[in-house]
Parts: sequence; structure tokens; C-alpha cells
Amino acid sequence: MEFERIADQKRLDFIISSLRSSIPANGLVLDVGCGNGIITRGVGAHGFNVYGIDISEKAIQKAREINTLPNVKFDVISAEQLVADGRKYDAVICSEVLEHLNHPSSLLKVLFQSLHDKGILIVTVPNGKGPRETFVTRPIQQLKKKNNLLWKGIQSLKSLMGYQGTTIQSSADDLTHIQFFTLKSLQQLANETQFKIMNFGKTNFIEDVFPFSLFSRRIKFLQKADCAIAELLPYSFTGGFVTVWQKCA
Repeated sequence: MEFERIADQKRLDFIISSLRSSIPANGLVLDVGCGNGIITRGVGAHGFNVYGIDISEKAIQKAREINTLPNVKFDVISAEQLVADGRKYDAVICSEVLEHLNHPSSLLKVLFQSLHDKGILIVTVPNGKGPRETFVTRPIQQLKKKNNLLWKGIQSLKSLMGYQGTTIQSSADDLTHIQFFTLKSLQQLANETQFKIMNFGKTNFIEDVFPFSLFSRRIKFLQKADCAIAELLPYSFTGGFVTVWQKCA
């Protein structure tokens, strides 16, 4: 198990469970914006043939260095370039990608063309009004824009505490969040791109929000409890949405 955080593993478990219930055991899966390939390898370990793509050469280089699975392949290529080869996939994974895009609908229209008519699209995104986006991501990005002494102090403190500015999922240089999705806006985006959302799930609650994260990152029980609490709360309180989409008939 490569993921260290319970919420990340919960997201991967959702993806694998959705694939198992919807496509053949050796189905062809596309992982768009795969980053370091941690989800790609996790899915490949369950027998699926997975093609991970990303526009970051740095991320794909790391993904290739780590990978040992013959049924998993990585390339530096944009999703738009895939349409030209005409290949159709049983499933497409788009995990923690759409929030980084200025025009997420453009990517979704490309993925629509790359997906079999009966295939599934698995989309995971942060909850734009959830605890972490509200109390961490948005304030930090505002401070980053100002680039003042407070921001420089926060950067120094994060460095001392071991935060590197990347994630286990990606080593890309820019991980800025541009989109802040709600349940409603995500459904609207699906409708606009000829998809319908068939299944919704939740990730965590507040374990990755400072100062709770100081304790939860070291105590796995707190992470497990937090993920369990998220299941009991309304969707507006979850840290992230995990969803399964299908093409509209």
C-alpha cells in the first residue's frame, strides 16, 4: 500500500470497487493526470490494464521509475492527443485533476470521446466548500498571491515541519486549485458535458485541516475515525467527492 493517509487509500478503494463492479477483470483503463502514478499502479495491481498519462515530464519520469507492473504504462501526453488514435477505454479515471483546470469541461468533452458508450468515468475532486478548501487551500492561495512576509514565514514553518509543497500523488510544480466544486456545480458540469453522475461518495472530514493535521498525520486511528465521521455527515462537510459518471443515453 503506497498511500500513507487513510483518506487517500479510501479514495483508491472507491475507484477499484467501482471498476470491479462495472468493467471486465482485465479491462482497459485510462488514468488522466496520473501524476506519479500511485493510483495507476494501485489499479494495475488488481489486474486491470492501465494507461497513465500526464503533461508533467517530471511526474511521469518518477512514475516510470517506480513502476514494476507489465500491465501498466505511462506517457507524457495530453488527453487531447489521445482522441487522434481512436482508442476507446472501458473506464477513465480523473482523480484530483479538474480542480486545477481553467476549463474542466474541455477535458471532459475529450474524455467523453475516449470512453466506450457503456464505460464509466470516475471523477474525484475536493469539496470546494469543505473544511480543507475553506480553512486551508483558499487562505493559503490568497497569501501566496500577496507573497508578503507572512507567506514567507509560513513557507519556512512548513519546510521545518517537513511539508514539501507536493503531494504523494503528484510532483508537478503547480498544484494551484482553480475550481472549487460543490455537489451542485459538479452535477451541472456533468450535465453540460453529456454525462450523468451515478454514484456519489465521501472522503474525510477535518483530519487534514490545521491544527488537527498535526496529530492525525502521526496517529492513523484519528484518520480512520475522521473518515468514518465523514460518512455520517451531510455531503457539504466532506473534504472530497468521489463519483462515478456515465454517458447520457
